[in-house]
Amino acid sequence: MAGSTTKTVYDIFQSMEYGPAATSSSATAQAWLDHHSRSLGLFIDGKFVCPADRQTRSLVNAKGGTVCSTVCAVDDDVSQCVSSAVTGYKAWSGMTCYNRAKVLLRLVGILGQHSKCVSELCELCEASCSPSTLVRLLQYYNSWAQLRDTLIANWTPLGVVAVVVSDDCSLYSLMFKVLPALAIGNSVIVVPGLSTAPPLLLLAQLFMSAGLPAGALNVLTGSDVSLGAKVAQNPGISHVTYSGNKQDGAMLCKATAGMGVPVSVSPCVGATCPFIIFESADIDSAVDGVIETAFKKKKEVHWVLCVQESVLDSVVARLRLRMAGMKCVGLSSDADRALVDAAVQEAQQQGATLVQSCAAPPSGALYPPTVLCGAAPSSPFVVSPSPGPLLPLMTFRSNTEAVTLGNHSPHGLAASIWTEDLTLALETAKSLSVGSVWVNSHSVSDPCLPVSGHKDSGTCTDGGQEGLYQFLRPSRSSPPLPRSSPVSLDYTKFGTAASPTIIPDDSDPASAPKSYLQFVGGKVCKSESGCSVAVQPAGGGSVLAYCPDGGRKDIRNAVEAAIKVQPGWMRKSPSARAQSLYSLAKGLEAKRRDIAMSINVQTGVSMDKAENEVDLSISRLSDWAAYCDKVQGGALPMPQSGSALSLPEALGVLGLMLPDNNPLLSMVTLLGAAIATGNAVIMVPSQKYPLPVLAFIQVLQSSDLPAGLVNVISGSRDQLTVALANHSVIKAIWYWGSAEGCQYLQYTCTSPLKTLRLFCQKDEEETDGGKDWTQPDPALLEEMWRNAVQWKSVWIPTA
Repeated sequence: MAGSTTKTVYDIFQSMEYGPAATSSSATAQAWLDHHSRSLGLFIDGKFVCPADRQTRSLVNAKGGTVCSTVCAVDDDVSQCVSSAVTGYKAWSGMTCYNRAKVLLRLVGILGQHSKCVSELCELCEASCSPSTLVRLLQYYNSWAQLRDTLIANWTPLGVVAVVVSDDCSLYSLMFKVLPALAIGNSVIVVPGLSTAPPLLLLAQLFMSAGLPAGALNVLTGSDVSLGAKVAQNPGISHVTYSGNKQDGAMLCKATAGMGVPVSVSPCVGATCPFIIFESADIDSAVDGVIETAFKKKKEVHWVLCVQESVLDSVVARLRLRMAGMKCVGLSSDADRALVDAAVQEAQQQGATLVQSCAAPPSGALYPPTVLCGAAPSSPFVVSPSPGPLLPLMTFRSNTEAVTLGNHSPHGLAASIWTEDLTLALETAKSLSVGSVWVNSHSVSDPCLPVSGHKDSGTCTDGGQEGLYQFLRPSRSSPPLPRSSPVSLDYTKFGTAASPTIIPDDSDPASAPKSYLQFVGGKVCKSESGCSVAVQPAGGGSVLAYCPDGGRKDIRNAVEAAIKVQPGWMRKSPSARAQSLYSLAKGLEAKRRDIAMSINVQTGVSMDKAENEVDLSISRLSDWAAYCDKVQGGALPMPQSGSALSLPEALGVLGLMLPDNNPLLSMVTLLGAAIATGNAVIMVPSQKYPLPVLAFIQVLQSSDLPAGLVNVISGSRDQLTVALANHSVIKAIWYWGSAEGCQYLQYTCTSPLKTLRLFCQKDEEETDGGKDWTQPDPALLEEMWRNAVQWKSVWIPTA
């Protein structure tokens, strides 16, 4: 290692020489950079690669000096890297769990030996991440590498995982993706940001010295996050996961639409998080936490201070005292200073008062810590905060109002609650729609804490055992999307083509086949269009029935009904939800013959097979009823003093575009997973075989499920896909349909972010993404359950 000494401690004591001077503390990092001529290449197949004729990108420190430069990879580099990663995956995943764990454990010791170099390089690149936090990450995921086959049975690694981050993402957030993917046997290609690239390249070198097979970890540097899309295009990539700001994440999702590769997003930069102080809080400790969080730490997020009115004067007085004499904070550029000045001026025009540590300098990229008192939730400087040391302050009267303020932001990353009342703290924590809640503390992070991005803050879970599943799939299933090239698709016109067999409802003669109705808000009704679609048997022939041709207005009505009932359904006890599902299974059994007949007539299978599908569906609903109160999170072992809780929560309102295969069984499998976990559902039956689901409406009518919890709307799959994708309340969409529909959803569902589960149905032999609905596979039910929840971690410190 560059910069190391050959003298031992024993030699120094024998000669009584002085140790290295403190003034040379940066020698090891500088020596490592000098060894690479301050021009860092790519890391492919276990070694540094410096291709000729490549553009470079310079990393500049806060003083304007050049730290180093990195190479911008091109298509040939990507192909070489993916080829190496595929080979590395075979070697790495072929090792036993014990041997993979040994490599990670060995890296803990190597990182300890070179912690000084790692720390200094992070400081030089302004990618702050202490070696101790990296060691904690390694120790945690080393144990999961050891126990993968024991505690995560029936699951297998995805293959080659691409980890993409934006330039403003921290090294910790990057490694929070890389290490779990490696620990369970995937190979990883990392596309880092500019500031995280040098320390990551150093860590990659250390990984190789620990015994990681060549190709298991590769690093590609580029000019921006678009390199991640180039990596995703390669058919060797199994999964893409992103961390950073939302803008780059949305661009990556759109750039990879139609490629057939799943993309999970964790926008951890730029979110707005509430800092809530109740009247029962220790005000001095709370204010100290505000100062440290808002002004003294490098901020990846923006904070909004929410204070109960009864202690507002006390909090403001202490803020003035603590902020007195604080130095101005450096901004990134003069352009940021202009944004800060504009935000402060706008706040004052709206009646806000300022609490500042000192007077703002007339110009320059410096600004004093500033609290904007009297902010309103709708103020632009609250909704879209500017860069710089600005802290909006809002007030509330009651606990309910505090929760409303905390949930006002479109983001759902984290919140800090300050109160000595534990009951109030837990009630507030459960009501806030965020992934992490810290009670009487802030910014506590540990790899054992599972964190899901709520609302616009992510579509996956990171941390804990739950965070491993984004890099795993059930052993019996195949990847959900076939690899393909994006098709030429006019996103503005997708889903606008009219169905060819639409006829008005009132034109049906008395002798016409049966006309079905849709189910919205607990009532059967016609579609808003007033039209129906003719349904024919599987082999063609005369019209079997007419089903409603639903559209955007029907989806809107269904969502309005669902959001009214979903919070109450989520708050029901698991045992109460279980009883409702048992009741639904009992109702299906009562209608067994009628439902089987609809399957027989619609799909053409024999009556015996149709009755068998109904029996399996009754059993599957009973499985979900039993599942309701079996997996409920719990307490987590933290290395610090305190208590940590992991809580699974419902996503909200889900849109289900149902499969063609086993139309009844697949429907109850997905429906059971959704409502067992507390979600409300809008189901769109298979356009090919809608009758079994429409006949199931009779069962829903006789059940004790709350009106509006389950809604059924039939019609054109593409038209209803557009309606679901463009509704801001829909949190997740599970889609079985065309490749064009999958591409449309990936491109469209970025603002707000929606969790997508996409499966392409191409022909009669399509197996629904590897899912055999007739098999009671435990991993199938667990996968469905995990797709239907988001996780929240609550940290409560103790003395």
